[in-house]
Amino acid sequence: MRSSILLLYTLTLSLWVGGITIFTFIVTPAIFRSYNRDMAGEIVGRLFPGYFTYTLALSALALLLFFLLGADRSTKAFQLSLALLTLALLANAYVSFKLHPDTVRIKQQVTSFEREPSDSPARREFRRLHAISAVVNLFVLADGVTLLVLSKRLIN
Repeated sequence: MRSSILLLYTLTLSLWVGGITIFTFIVTPAIFRSYNRDMAGEIVGRLFPGYFTYTLALSALALLLFFLLGADRSTKAFQLSLALLTLALLANAYVSFKLHPDTVRIKQQVTSFEREPSDSPARREFRRLHAISAVVNLFVLADGVTLLVLSKRLIN
């Protein structure tokens, strides 16, 4: 039973890391290379709710499976994994329920990223929120990679 849970935990982390990697480094750049900025932003904007739900669900599932593993709670691998899983869940919840809605609200104030001046207040605020989102996204990716590395140490 324990090996099955470890397999599911590792699979969940792999889907988490793979999903973020594909969306961030393959899908999004391909869309922006293929369409003008406004259209690409519209397409990616429609994908974001599913993407954020995906990362939030996987981080919650990983945390649940982590506890079901029954790993030795006194090890550094357990403690670090617990901290990273908790941070990922909090980061994904923040993006899903606060940052993304704020970004959508600000983006609606920008009439066109191609025609509106880049120094307009709405564009500046969008850029700021987008930068925060990018940093959080890369953190959650690195978090997942670290959890994958640590997963080997959870069960001896």
